[in-house]
Amino acid sequence: MKHHILIVEDDIDVANSVANFLKKSGFQVSHLERGEHVIDYFNQHSISLVLLDVMLPGMDGFAVCQQLRIISDVPIFMLTACSAESQRLQGLELGADDYISKPFSAPELVLKVKNFLKRFDQTSTNFTEVSHGLVANLNEYTARYDGQPIELTRAELELIALLQKSPNQAFTREQILNNIYNDYRDVSDRTVDTHIKNLRKKLKKVSPGHDFIQAVYGVGYRYVTQT
Repeated sequence: MKHHILIVEDDIDVANSVANFLKKSGFQVSHLERGEHVIDYFNQHSISLVLLDVMLPGMDGFAVCQQLRIISDVPIFMLTACSAESQRLQGLELGADDYISKPFSAPELVLKVKNFLKRFDQTSTNFTEVSHGLVANLNEYTARYDGQPIELTRAELELIALLQKSPNQAFTREQILNNIYNDYRDVSDRTVDTHIKNLRKKLKKVSPGHDFIQAVYGVGYRYVTQT
């Protein structure tokens, strides 16, 4: 079954360019120009990944991302002509998996999509047991706590998997960035802090009495096992 990519972009030239490269790579592609149409379309189709422009007529990309995250953990790549870090962080805080700055290379974007979705195509099961009922499936990119699903983004899941490999060991922000962002994009330490903030919030909902991730002053973060 083909992966179905949904492009939400009001610039027809950009959308057509990306769509053509995606189709040549074997993807099924759909295109919407307005944000307010996304949820209805998403609910009627099986979507593997959303390429979501930030500046859309009507409902903007941030609002669309927020609505999608209420109903799904579908991968979301946000597209933006703004290079401001504050805007990138806003998208990440809303649950976006990646941020692509315009202008971008359509072939490079498609390669990122292909590499990302390869993770979901793996047939073997690779469960990493984390203490106290927290289980991360790195092949299917799912997580659960005592059987309860936890909706994590790709970066959040890879972050917790990295930290739990060496419990109580402090990882610097640079080490974390190098492990969860290995394609040399322009990201900063604040990106790590944003992911940590979102991850802590989600883990607190399922295990209020345990702080899985602790800050280490002057260093970074560590995964702490429950005593």
